[in-house]
Parts: sequence; C-alpha cells; structure tokens
Amino acid sequence: MHTRSLFAVALLGFALVASPASAQSAGGTLAKIKAAKAINVAFSPDSLPFSMKTASGDPAGYSIDICKRVIAQIGRTVGDANLKVNWMPGTVSERLQMIASGRADLECGNTTVTQTRLATVDFSGLIFVDSGGFLIKQNAGIRGATDLGGKKIAVLKGTTTEIRLNEVLRTRLVNATIVPITAAEEGIAMLEAGTADAYAGDKIKLVGLVATSKDPSIFVLLGDDLSLEPYALALPRNDSDFRLEVNKALTQVYATSDIEQIFGQNLGRLGRPSGLLAAMYLLYAIPQ
Repeated sequence: MHTRSLFAVALLGFALVASPASAQSAGGTLAKIKAAKAINVAFSPDSLPFSMKTASGDPAGYSIDICKRVIAQIGRTVGDANLKVNWMPGTVSERLQMIASGRADLECGNTTVTQTRLATVDFSGLIFVDSGGFLIKQNAGIRGATDLGGKKIAVLKGTTTEIRLNEVLRTRLVNATIVPITAAEEGIAMLEAGTADAYAGDKIKLVGLVATSKDPSIFVLLGDDLSLEPYALALPRNDSDFRLEVNKALTQVYATSDIEQIFGQNLGRLGRPSGLLAAMYLLYAIPQ
C-alpha cells in the first residue's frame, strides 16, 4: 500500500525537522539516562498491532517503532547514540506504576490519556486516536449494545474501556455481566469457547486480535462506538525537559515520511488512516 501521499499535503507546511539537541547539561530523567547509559522502557507484550512481544522476545509494533525514534532523539540529547534499551513488559496498570515509581523512563503501548492518570504520570503528544467497541461472533444475534442484556462481556481489567463499559451499560439500562480479564488473548478464547458473548476493547486492537485468531471469519465488530481513546506515551511527571525531547521526536516523525512508513508497516493492512488521525498527525507536528 502506498501511503506517502496520505499526509504529504497536510504536513507540507509543518515539515520542520527538530534541530539537534544542544550539548548543554540536562537534569532529571535525562541526567539519569546519561549516567546509566541506558533507558528503561515499559511496553505492552500483547497489544497487536501497537505493541507486542515477538517470538524472538523483541518488542514490535506501531508504538514501538515510534518509541525507537524517541529513544534515538534522547540518545542524541544525552550524547550517547548507543543507549542500552531495557524493555520491560507489563499490563497498562503495571506500566503506569513503573513510570510513577521511576522504574521506567518511558512507556510504549496503547495507553489512553485520562485526567486520572495525569495525577500520577505525564504524557507526550498524542500518537494515535482510536475508539472502543465490541467484538462478537457472526452468529451471536447481537446487532448493537442494547442487545447485550443478559450477556457476558469480557474486558481487560484496569483499562479505560472497563470504566467506560460500566458507564455505557448503566446509562443504557443494559443488565449485562462484565467479566474482567488480564490478557487480550483471553477475550478471543472466551468468544471462541462461548464463555463470553462479547469482548469490549479498542477497535484497532480487536481487529489485530482477530487477524491472528484461528478463524477470523467467525468474528464481527459492532457498529457502536464505546469510547474515544487518545493514545500517548506515558512519561515521568514534572520533567518538562524530558517531555520536550520526546515531543521533538514525535514532530520529526509526523513531519517527515517516517509516519507513512510506520503506519504502512503496522496498520496499512487495516485500511487508510481516518481523517481524525491524519489531523492528529498535523496538529502534533509542533513548529519550532
């Protein structure tokens, strides 16, 4: 799929490549990374196509590719082009705790920005915009969220989707049973086994899970949007110097052909980027 034309016109006026960082001394997280000659990165091992652990144990995906550009920018800033990267897998709650406690310096996954999370961690500019939805079997006889009364709905525990799912069911007076799970693959397995009637999650991630399932043809996404999910990279709080370097790297990605390559490799098979996503790339290519 040729994606080069997708963003070229929109980004033409914003094609400002971040300049090399100055050699001035840096404090906070940058100083910590420079002293250690290493960066600790929390990531999701099971969030295809955003962040996952491959058979070889290496991280891969859309968010990982963006994070690698960020890590390269941080390496230039601290004067070490060969920073050691310690990849640390974890659930979303575990990753956020790693950042909040200082165990990790950067987080890469499909993590939604919320006001509650901003109380303990900071976030970069947005890296993706998705919506939450429901995955069901083709023959389930479910046409929308209002048909989920009396049904069992699997959802990842501790996610924004779980919170929004409770709100939507309560608002629409749908009496369904929510089944919290701890790994994405559990939801697909429960649908296949008939122990769950629906699986609630971010739509792009659900599509990615279907693509790797035993028989993708038996699944379908409901048309209902459950929530808006703006993704960003979680960062340590109160460290504007570090956040600046991360956002410089994102600008570099969005204002050049890097984003076309990253999108094409990881998401191209799922179709074209939405107008909302293309606008996000434009808005977060921050001028100098």
